[in-house]
Amino acid sequence: MEQVIRLQRVAMERDDRQYFAIDTTFVLFFLAVDIGMSVLAADFGTLLAVATLAMFVVFPYLLPFNGERPAFGGWVTGRLAIAGVALVAGILFSQGVGTIFPEVFKFLPLTLLMVAAIVSCSVQFYGIMRFRLAR
Repeated sequence: MEQVIRLQRVAMERDDRQYFAIDTTFVLFFLAVDIGMSVLAADFGTLLAVATLAMFVVFPYLLPFNGERPAFGGWVTGRLAIAGVALVAGILFSQGVGTIFPEVFKFLPLTLLMVAAIVSCSVQFYGIMRFRLAR
């Protein structure tokens, strides 16, 4: 019986380690695309949006996690690369809306951001409240 419990713990930690911050990465991507669409109109709102993006690059590292965390430097570098690519994609997408894409597509990044945020929130709550074996 003890061996089964130990194997379950090892499997749970392995699964957690494999999927560290994947859900928040999708939110980061769509947030950066949405910010990239409005970055050319530099104003105070854009400054707040970039500050929010910077916080969302770093803070998911501090979320509760059952397994071993990756190194902080490499993790942040990867998320900065994702945010940079998404910002450029947002700028290009904003230039294409109305010419290449129909005008209604300008709401697509924010819609996908909301869906990704709802899924991420659900996954985070599940990770906090799921049933764990007593040690």
